[in-house]
Amino acid sequence: MSEISGLTWGLTIGLVVVLLAVDLILAALRPHKVGFKEATAWSLFYIAVAIAFGVWFTVTYGSTLGTEYFAGYIVEKSLSVDNLFVFVIIMATFAVPEEHQHKVLTFGIILALIMRAIFIALGATLLSLFSFMFLLFGILLIWTAIQLFRHRDEDPDVENNIMVRATRRFLPVTETYDGGKLVTRVDGRRMVTPMMAVLISIGSVDLLFALDSIPAVFGITREPFIVFAANAFALLGLRALFFLVKGLLDRLVYLSTGLSIILAFIGVKLVLHWAHVDINPSIPEVDTYVSLGVIVVILTVVTVASLIKTRQDPTAKAHPGSLRASPPRDDSKER
Repeated sequence: MSEISGLTWGLTIGLVVVLLAVDLILAALRPHKVGFKEATAWSLFYIAVAIAFGVWFTVTYGSTLGTEYFAGYIVEKSLSVDNLFVFVIIMATFAVPEEHQHKVLTFGIILALIMRAIFIALGATLLSLFSFMFLLFGILLIWTAIQLFRHRDEDPDVENNIMVRATRRFLPVTETYDGGKLVTRVDGRRMVTPMMAVLISIGSVDLLFALDSIPAVFGITREPFIVFAANAFALLGLRALFFLVKGLLDRLVYLSTGLSIILAFIGVKLVLHWAHVDINPSIPEVDTYVSLGVIVVILTVVTVASLIKTRQDPTAKAHPGSLRASPPRDDSKER
């Protein structure tokens, strides 16, 4: 079924591994605070790589698959911005030193890529074997969209993350960081540092995002290679984007609303595809070009509306949204 050659798979995976290795080596050899100019340069570099790859892919495999790649990349890139909100909250919650945030983000991206690769392989297999999986994926995205819209003005409760609670319960955790180490010794006792809790928190958050992003991009294309490439190139630029826009994220007050609309749209698209295949071929499907146009328009409107809102009301603050209501806090005095 796939039109993608094994050579293309191999070269793409090799490129992703090389870029990740460069990121990881830079983070390990030269821990430092990433400035605006450096973040801008790396962000432009990763966007240029993604676009250049898309142009090559379009020329090689045709405009239909090329459009699916760019649509999938835009969806994953927009969802990755929501990831950044949560990363900012995690970094603040655990007071990660600025010189080690680069390393944390790089490891987080590697974990995200590994989990997405697993989900892509599983999702592609299920979709090829059972057409009703399109219906299930569609329902999952619609449910996610509804929950995200309901809790669009909330932040996820990082401290109550089940993985973080388990880490603190079953592992001895130090009160302070020891450089960038995950494990250290205190009075001769082997203990994990807060860095371990940070990585576990980011990894578990990545898992939750993968549950949404993989069905979403399968709503754009059923080609596993495009799903992988769109995810990989969107995630590769996440570290640089974090340092570039973390001071601007608060201004994207309608981003969660926009993402919920996009997820609902793709969910309906998947349901229509299932109905077209399994019920009646006369039931219309949503064309990929239409999907790309709708997604771009929604993101443009959301961004412009957010900037207008924060200019008119400087006290307005964006939130990443949550899939469930956050429990009441004792620190309500901060509100």
